[in-house]
Amino acid sequence: MATGAAVAVALGLSAPAGGAVAVRQAEGRAAPACAEGTEVRTDRGPVCGTAGGGVRSWLGVPYAAPPLGALRWAPPRPHDPWTEPLQATERGAPCPQPPGLGPGSTNEDCLRLSVVAPESAAGSGGKGLPVMVELHGGGFRLGAPSDGTHLVKNGGVVHVGVQYRLGIFGFLAHRGFGAHPGNYALRDQQAALRWVRRNIAAFGGDPGNVTIYGASAGGSSVCANSVSPTAKGLFRKGIAQSGEYNSLRGADTQWQPQDCKADLPEAVEAEAAGARFAAAVGCGDAPDAAACLRAVPAQRLLEQAGNGIGADRGTQAPIVDGEVLTLAPGEAFVKGKVNKVTLMHGVDRDEVQLRPANTVAEYQALVREQYGPLAAEVFARYPLARFPDPSPFIAYRTIVADSNSVCPALLNDQRLAARGVPLFAYQTDNADAPPMFFLDPTKPNGSYHVSESPFLSPFPGGPELTPNQRSFGVQLTAQWTGFARTGDPTVDGTPYWPRFTRSAPDVMSLVPAGDSQLTREISRQHHCGFWNEHAPFTR
Repeated sequence: MATGAAVAVALGLSAPAGGAVAVRQAEGRAAPACAEGTEVRTDRGPVCGTAGGGVRSWLGVPYAAPPLGALRWAPPRPHDPWTEPLQATERGAPCPQPPGLGPGSTNEDCLRLSVVAPESAAGSGGKGLPVMVELHGGGFRLGAPSDGTHLVKNGGVVHVGVQYRLGIFGFLAHRGFGAHPGNYALRDQQAALRWVRRNIAAFGGDPGNVTIYGASAGGSSVCANSVSPTAKGLFRKGIAQSGEYNSLRGADTQWQPQDCKADLPEAVEAEAAGARFAAAVGCGDAPDAAACLRAVPAQRLLEQAGNGIGADRGTQAPIVDGEVLTLAPGEAFVKGKVNKVTLMHGVDRDEVQLRPANTVAEYQALVREQYGPLAAEVFARYPLARFPDPSPFIAYRTIVADSNSVCPALLNDQRLAARGVPLFAYQTDNADAPPMFFLDPTKPNGSYHVSESPFLSPFPGGPELTPNQRSFGVQLTAQWTGFARTGDPTVDGTPYWPRFTRSAPDVMSLVPAGDSQLTREISRQHHCGFWNEHAPFTR
């Protein structure tokens, strides 16, 4: 089973930066000084940042008031204005989360974002550069955004990384919180997008050309905001990476239902879970349960929230609250209840978010656990004799990816196209990406979950890329930033990538060395007719 650290690739690998901040604070050292010429005025007050290496950065800029006291489990409110330049030279602690990607955090003063722009773009006139707003992954329980420097330097964009409330702080629904409780994390993301609309021109960005993007729970966030009535008009384009990952049959041992296909809890169910959580932390019989909950220390809340799986853990992922989300994304795609946006949407061929099968006995037990009455048909369609050694590992990896990610993503593509949503579909088939630290390097992991991240957010000290992989990184960077610039990923240095439509359902198969190509074979190769027949979100 994956650990909390196992999802860190989806988080932009920002743990070292957060750790450095914690060490500096513990030692009483001051934050870095602002660089000359970096002062920018926002609608709440002036900020100054750092410069170097061809970029300017403003880190840890508040986009909403700290959600403390009565603002815990309340929609984000405007930050109080300030008059002196805010020294925005370090990110600060991430939002409250358990250990996993570093030591964890209990700092609720975390509604901050960071802006990185090409050095020549900051404060420039004209229309401004395209803006890429990162909504980070981590199962809605962990993480922080990447630093964005690679995309800025190599793609000519302005990057905004958003911190938003996580886990129980971001999603607990309790009737004592007022109308439409829950989904505070999505409200935070939308508050950050409103900040971008008001302020990004001062940093060299174009407020009329905003693309949101993210991997894993970040991809799920793109889906959610694409169908959220309260996000209408806040962005023009979205890139959903690996946004389909929940277990097909609900036997999820990693995350609560949350992805682009999940059957999300309705308000009544979520509030019942909130009542059980309140009772578990001693607030069940309180005359004012909301006030009681808001007085519980953050660490106690994190302890009770645990890994998010269980009857008394509360809701720690999106719900259908009737305001921010009136439908789960998968259902909204079916009904065409999608905001006016253009999307890039895809998964990796070998996505797995469940524990692996290392023996024949484990393979048989895990298939039965996940697929119940379908197990006999699954065994028949994926016989171990058809897989090379280690066959239990590869067979189960393939089953989980096909059922949970590949086929649901293709079905979502088909549904979006049927409703006329401009869509560019992809599948990452790069089976030789640099192995991330959450993988067992002795196993054939294939094209693993969010394997594009090392190419879009390279981190210092990472493995040296082969020539094939270097060209792949150049290609992905050009496609992602090209789409942000024009709404079309076909740009110089990349293959032709047409829209996915009902009459031409072409999916871009992304592979290294300039060998990416279009395909219409995914459904047949991955047993999608079978999986779609039994997928809960096709009922």
